[in-house]
Amino acid sequence: MIDPIIFSFTIGGVEFALRWYGVLVMSGALVGAWYAAQELKRQGEDEEHLWDAIVILLPVGILGARLWYVANATLGGSTYYTQNPAQILNIPQGGLHFYGGLLFGLLALIWYARRHQLDMWLLLDALAPATLLGQAVARPANFINQELYGQPTTLPWGISIDASHRIAPYNNLSLYPESTRFHPAFAYEMVWNFLAVAFIYWFVRKFPEKAKPGTALALWLILAGVGRFIIEAFRPDQPRIPGTDISFTRVVAAAMAVIGLIMYLVRNQTIKLAFAQNWEAEYKIAPPRAEREAEKKVSVQAKRRQRKARTKSKEK
Repeated sequence: MIDPIIFSFTIGGVEFALRWYGVLVMSGALVGAWYAAQELKRQGEDEEHLWDAIVILLPVGILGARLWYVANATLGGSTYYTQNPAQILNIPQGGLHFYGGLLFGLLALIWYARRHQLDMWLLLDALAPATLLGQAVARPANFINQELYGQPTTLPWGISIDASHRIAPYNNLSLYPESTRFHPAFAYEMVWNFLAVAFIYWFVRKFPEKAKPGTALALWLILAGVGRFIIEAFRPDQPRIPGTDISFTRVVAAAMAVIGLIMYLVRNQTIKLAFAQNWEAEYKIAPPRAEREAEKKVSVQAKRRQRKARTKSKEK
């Protein structure tokens, strides 16, 4: 197996390590950001907005992914983080959940879009497929960490998992000896994500008349939701809703797929809803940065003049 640590060194008794997990996650984020930037550029928007936004989205998204992972494990019955709260933010040990990153990243994106007068639909249509691409690029980290594997299998692509990395009952070597192979669930998701991104990329270019604002997001919701719902069947490590064999993640994935399907049907007026009648037909491109900076400068100057006028009025 590959060593999870690329190299490490110690300074003043504190060990610093560069891990494959961090390298691949960051690589996935950068590849996804590049894809989204190209989509913004294709629509005529300033791609620099994406690179500015990623400085905020990335740390916020990683924090959200970690907190969701911890919450998911705790709701599933694990007491590890309640007994070891200092480990909640120990991200290098592994344990990020895609949905948490999406939720926190979305909140940061809304703030950024409003601050810079950007079309939220354009950002979402660019970033949604990018998240699948980034996730796919980062998935080999799960192989290196020996995590996100499935049940035992006799299929030729089954992978070996060390006993120390196995969850119960697969850590019982009398029932599941060292020779046991497991479904590479992370690889299934990686392949699905690449195919999903390729389909969305093809669709929005092949059918531009149907690729109106919100379409790429709707397709992402459908494909990401369906893919995760299916692959969850190969994930015995996912916490289940107490008293059921259904994971919390599978419920969210199903909801995503249903919402995405409804969005797509409404977007193309197969289903007509009153509140969506005025859904914009084209993206709204923000004014050039120089123009916005000039407007901001004028606005600041106007406020200063108003303050001076009020001060003079009080003095009189």
